[in-house]
Amino acid sequence: MVRVLRPIPTESIKLLVFDLDGTLIDSAQDLCNSVNATLRHFGRDPLPDARIASFIGNGAMMLVQRALSIGGSQPVPEEMLATAYQFFLDYYREHKLDFTYTYDGVLEALAALRSVHDMPNAPTRIMAVLTNKPVRPAQAICEALGLAPFFLNIYGGNSFPTKKPNPEGLFALMQEASTLPEETVMIGDSQVDVETARNAGTWAVGCTFGLSPEGLTEFPPDVFVDSPADWTTVLNPNHARNIPNPI
Repeated sequence: MVRVLRPIPTESIKLLVFDLDGTLIDSAQDLCNSVNATLRHFGRDPLPDARIASFIGNGAMMLVQRALSIGGSQPVPEEMLATAYQFFLDYYREHKLDFTYTYDGVLEALAALRSVHDMPNAPTRIMAVLTNKPVRPAQAICEALGLAPFFLNIYGGNSFPTKKPNPEGLFALMQEASTLPEETVMIGDSQVDVETARNAGTWAVGCTFGLSPEGLTEFPPDVFVDSPADWTTVLNPNHARNIPNPI
């Protein structure tokens, strides 16, 4: 289902930038397992998966810091946080694909969006990934799950000095693709992705099926979608004409 707050001018869109966790892939179980392995390593009690999942979206360091802060009577010392972060990365590097999978319909939707440029008078579409996940596991996951060939580039939370919602990474992708903000759409499941789009002046599509959809209520995107299949409805010029008028 598609819910439109502000129609996206699909005929002029040239760049589609996707978040990764909660948008293209369900990585929650592997992230939760890695966090709890880190907590056990430091003598902390494990946390419920749902609680850990609520911490996802602002990068691995913040994920680890939030998890360590639960149940601790004092702020997490910097040295401990650095050690825990490294443990988390090492563990996650080995277990990042134990349970992670692409959401149903993602590969088909990406293929359909890529073929849009074959239609008469349609713009040439470029696609990319901008995630706050560290770039090496992000790239490795995209390679393993068959996502990488669709994208001009895959940038992570350590690809730039800043992370989302700072628009630095989105600006870099627009420069690489030679596109303007009004020709660009950020697609993600969280408040962070919508804020990134707003900070860069681009359009935003919010994925309600992801890991952090509750943030979309407070920071609404231009369009809500309930499945990856809806991306083609929203972003394919021929399909978008059939979307009902905005609410």
